[in-house]
Amino acid sequence: MRVVVQRVTQASVRIDGRVVGAIGRGVVALVGVTHDDTEAEAEWLARKVAGLRIFEDVEGKMNAGLLDVDGAALVVSQFTLYGDVRKGRRPSFGAAAAPEIAEPLVDHFARSLVSCGVPVETGVFGAYMMVEIHNDGPVTILLERTHS
Repeated sequence: MRVVVQRVTQASVRIDGRVVGAIGRGVVALVGVTHDDTEAEAEWLARKVAGLRIFEDVEGKMNAGLLDVDGAALVVSQFTLYGDVRKGRRPSFGAAAAPEIAEPLVDHFARSLVSCGVPVETGVFGAYMMVEIHNDGPVTILLERTHS
């Protein structure tokens, strides 16, 4: 499972022009799932995202986490995180899990973040989404957890 975490001042997801999820200060978590991922990976990554110290403290150092700054998370499924372009120019998505595997795990990741105390908004799995991200910094972190 892979999660791209972007620190944001605000972010939203629109589908057909309608906002389906929006947050202020916090993170956008773009979540990709591969074939052998389990709930254990989703839970580990959620705890990692909740605890990432990527926000500035009172001294201006990246030393505060989401909960410290009353931040929220916008969780968006993104199978393209498993795009493979080692051969040719057109990505292969063979490493991305099928929707019936990926959707429950993305949902479990979002619920696990909520269990950590993080307010969560989401996109809609499988939908064509317009994601507006106001990346703060910019700060972007790639997290990955493989089957354990």
